[in-house]
Amino acid sequence: MKVFLMYRDQDFNLKAGLPSNAGELTQDLELVTLFRAMSAGDSFLLEVAKQAVLASLSEPETILYRQNILADCLERADAVRQMYGIAVEAIERERTVWGWMSSRYPEGTLHRSVDVLQIFVGLLKKLRKIADEHGPLFGSEGFRRLFEMFAGELNDEYIGTVEKHLKRLAFRDGILMSAELGKGNKGTNYILRKPWDIRQSWVERVQTWVQEVTLRNGSAYVYEIADRDEGGFRALSELRSQGIAHVATALAQSTDHILSFFQMLRLELGFYVGCLNLSEQLARKGERTCLPEPVVAGNPRLSAYGLYDVCLSLSMDAPVVGNDVAGDQKSLLMITGANRGGKSTFLRSLGVALLMMQCGMFAPAESFQANVSRGIFTHFKREEDATMQSGKLDEELRRMSSIVDKITPDSTVLFNESFASTNEREGSEIARQIVRALLESGVKVFYVTHMFDLAQGFYQAKMRQALFLRAERLPDGLRTFRLIEGEPLPTSYGEDLYGRIFGPAPDDITPALNRLAQ
Repeated sequence: MKVFLMYRDQDFNLKAGLPSNAGELTQDLELVTLFRAMSAGDSFLLEVAKQAVLASLSEPETILYRQNILADCLERADAVRQMYGIAVEAIERERTVWGWMSSRYPEGTLHRSVDVLQIFVGLLKKLRKIADEHGPLFGSEGFRRLFEMFAGELNDEYIGTVEKHLKRLAFRDGILMSAELGKGNKGTNYILRKPWDIRQSWVERVQTWVQEVTLRNGSAYVYEIADRDEGGFRALSELRSQGIAHVATALAQSTDHILSFFQMLRLELGFYVGCLNLSEQLARKGERTCLPEPVVAGNPRLSAYGLYDVCLSLSMDAPVVGNDVAGDQKSLLMITGANRGGKSTFLRSLGVALLMMQCGMFAPAESFQANVSRGIFTHFKREEDATMQSGKLDEELRRMSSIVDKITPDSTVLFNESFASTNEREGSEIARQIVRALLESGVKVFYVTHMFDLAQGFYQAKMRQALFLRAERLPDGLRTFRLIEGEPLPTSYGEDLYGRIFGPAPDDITPALNRLAQ
């Protein structure tokens, strides 16, 4: 039995390796907040969230496959949580079944497998009931296929047959087997035979067997073990183990097969349960979400309405400000403007939204459309680190070199105040050459910067594939935390920060404050 709720034709692998830049993405985009919200305190769901979000998909068809399943989950959350709960219950109850001798003795393996399968059959019945009640309401390809499998493979006839076999395999009335004498008069070809007619008493069964053997062979042989013959009873027990060994092995394999199904059901539904946890938290705050529209890689698209930083929202009591952006056919998005105006927050909102879209989740916006990226990379400024063995610029260049080693065409890089650790002229020139090289290689670039020389240089080049956004500042200095299209300005309004702390800044130091703020 296959689940196939994450891919059309393959299982989701929790142990698959994460991208080499997973640590940088998690740190720069503050994804720990997102993962915690999805897990709701469950360590297993936390690992599922990390793997699913960071291991981005690159094909719109697979993204849409998950989105359709997610839409079903959002509409039928109770049924999905019930199915997830059944899978969790199956795994937990299987662990509690006694089985310390099962690896050594066939009879122990058999008895444990029978006990586990009895648990599993009861839980499979519950899954079948959910499928019967809610299946017609689900419209996604993934769930339809899953419920059709339940209907076909877990029908009443199949369940009844399994229960009948499990009852027989308890061997409460002993076993019937046959064997042959091999070399050295050792038993061989042990075969477990069909049980006696359960309507007969054990005396009648022995009499019937004796009669059959007598009629066939003209004689019958019966061996009785004395009450105190421990060796005889031990030999009989060994014969019994030989007779049921093949059945025990086959039953254990069946048990493992069904257990693996429950494990995969838990794993793949775990991603959608994490999405439900996140959706419910955002809904309680009144935040909007949407199913984004992924566009094939190689066609630069970016269109968003009401896009907000979901991680910031999860960290605050009040809703956060959303932004609109129209960046279709734009490969360079340059973001400038006032200090503390929401530039870095907007950049993070873009990065997180791209990751959420590319793992099949909803997006934190009223609408969101973007092209799929072959890889998403971040290059954010770092605070001073006492363990650093060289300057900040050297550290930034090393990180950039690492990105260049991994990046491919149709990737996306998010820069936040990169190369600002040196003077503006040198930093701007370094950044300019890197950005141009990335654009020429088919890489999409989002860049937040205070370096006026860098931003103005690209603006004056009148590049058709470039979009310039600026953090809005009202005439009275108020930040709206919205981004508007506009030409880069030579100031970051450092006097606003001075005024908030010390009061109005004297006119003679305002230019110096603005330079310090860049």
